[in-house]
Amino acid sequence: MTDAHIKVLVVEDDPVAADAHALYVDRVTGFRTVARAHTAAEARRVLDRAAVDLILLDLHLPDGHGLALARSLRAAGHHADVIAVTSARDLAVVREGVSLGVVQYVLKPFTFATLRDRLVRYAEYRTTSGEATGQDEVDRALANLRSPAPAALPKGLSAPTLERVTQALREGSPEGLTAAAAAETVGISRITARRYLEHLVDAGRAARSPQYGQVGRPELIYTWK
Repeated sequence: MTDAHIKVLVVEDDPVAADAHALYVDRVTGFRTVARAHTAAEARRVLDRAAVDLILLDLHLPDGHGLALARSLRAAGHHADVIAVTSARDLAVVREGVSLGVVQYVLKPFTFATLRDRLVRYAEYRTTSGEATGQDEVDRALANLRSPAPAALPKGLSAPTLERVTQALREGSPEGLTAAAAAETVGISRITARRYLEHLVDAGRAARSPQYGQVGRPELIYTWK
């Protein structure tokens, strides 16, 4: 049977952080960690024997800079995409990384929600195929890789609950969810669920529409954008 997962190599010098990053990757639907490497040399050995689609690459490794590793991999014919993980904020490094196949940057420290968003966008980018009908379609394909800085949550909302509501909405029915259905899935009150769903709408991550055909006021349906 063909493995449809996006296969990920985690390259991180800190073993504890590497395990945490691999756990994050494996929690995202459609992704699977195939190996961990703690040095550039170990990463090269893994890539010589294993098929990898994406490298989650720490830029500060004990035996060299992550971009030097990316450059050597390109020269050796490896075509895996790279999401760079770094605490550095040097934009010159960002520009150099773009030319080496770095499709995303994640700044340390980061949460599961941050990495999940980058991986989901990367997966959406990978699904684009065929011939673009115009500039707008090209722009949309590239926009899948770009993630706006997360906005501060309104008072009373928590990041863990927002993550659970987001997951329920993304993985629920294609027709969308009502606040009541989201509340039942997540285990919170309907009013609370609606606050989180409205926040997702305000953030541009979800859409709402009225559901007609029932007695009384129409019920709102929320769908993931």
